[in-house]
Amino acid sequence: MEEYEGYDAVVFDLDGTVAHLDVDWVSVDQQTAAIVEDHGFEPTESAWSALDLADEQGFDGVHDLLCEHERQGAERSKRLAAADDLSALADAGRTTAVCSLNCEAAVRIALDAHNLADAVGATVGRDSVTTRKPDPEPLLAAIRRVNADPGRSLFVGDSERDELTAERAGVDYQYVGDGPTEFERSD
Repeated sequence: MEEYEGYDAVVFDLDGTVAHLDVDWVSVDQQTAAIVEDHGFEPTESAWSALDLADEQGFDGVHDLLCEHERQGAERSKRLAAADDLSALADAGRTTAVCSLNCEAAVRIALDAHNLADAVGATVGRDSVTTRKPDPEPLLAAIRRVNADPGRSLFVGDSERDELTAERAGVDYQYVGDGPTEFERSD
């Protein structure tokens, strides 16, 4: 646990870091592309592109569909090794939080499923604030919610998006495992 020394708060990404949400992203991509097409736009290649377009154009359905799949995937999620670090930090009285690209409800479900809810001082999902990663605001919101200083906080994640978020927030960053996940879908 040396890697966490010297930090007042350690913020963890969720999917790919603390837990792996069991989501069929190919199906989600297809379903969100259909929603986009139903609103008169060219189908998107990914759910995240569909979400961006829905936000830009102001139509509904994409976020709700994503949340539904993420909540179900959180119920079936697999606990990952960083969950043990999160738990051990909390047991040692250290401040922890979770900042995720997943909707906040899915984050809470996954934390509950793996008995981690009490170990986390704050949770921020993509719908907790008005922007989402890699914008720095979700990470900074998590840090504010645990009354920590960004300059004395560490963000632990699994993707280049997480690393960029930390960089933009002025927060130290550490990859879980050996570096970025090869197949980045959600954080």
